[in-house]
Amino acid sequence: MTSSEQYRREIMKDLAEGNVESLGDIPADSSTQYETFDDFAQRTTPDQRRQLFGRTLHPEQIPTSQMEPELQKAIAQIKPNERDDVARAFFKHLKSRGLDERHLEQQLGLSTHHASRMNADDVSKLASFAYHNHPDIFREVLAEQPGILKFLSNPIVAGIIGIAAAKWLSGRK
Repeated sequence: MTSSEQYRREIMKDLAEGNVESLGDIPADSSTQYETFDDFAQRTTPDQRRQLFGRTLHPEQIPTSQMEPELQKAIAQIKPNERDDVARAFFKHLKSRGLDERHLEQQLGLSTHHASRMNADDVSKLASFAYHNHPDIFREVLAEQPGILKFLSNPIVAGIIGIAAAKWLSGRK
């Protein structure tokens, strides 16, 4: 196991356990103990995750050269039905900004504008577009579809998200 993989696993384990001691904060109480990252994603609400990412996840923190490959790898690893949900969420939020699916298909060079027929590359392009041009939408979709997060492997990306989660968890009392 590489040090990057080990670091990522430690962050996800700390998240699952509600461990915030590494930041010098008050230890988490038993209500913030999560068995796995999936447990964390299921037991937190989209509003809680939205608040978490809204304060801490900003495009200027993670360079494009590190985030885009991470998004591609993470989206390729999520289940096809979850990938469809991610694509639908991006389209829904981008449509509220006046960007329709057909326009995005042409602009981004997608193979289709139908979320259910999109491949991982298409969803990655959509996620990258949102990350760079509409970071608030990117954060919103992460809050709604947290499954992407468990597949991030870059230590910088995972670390920023882990620190954000630890800060949020320490604020829950």
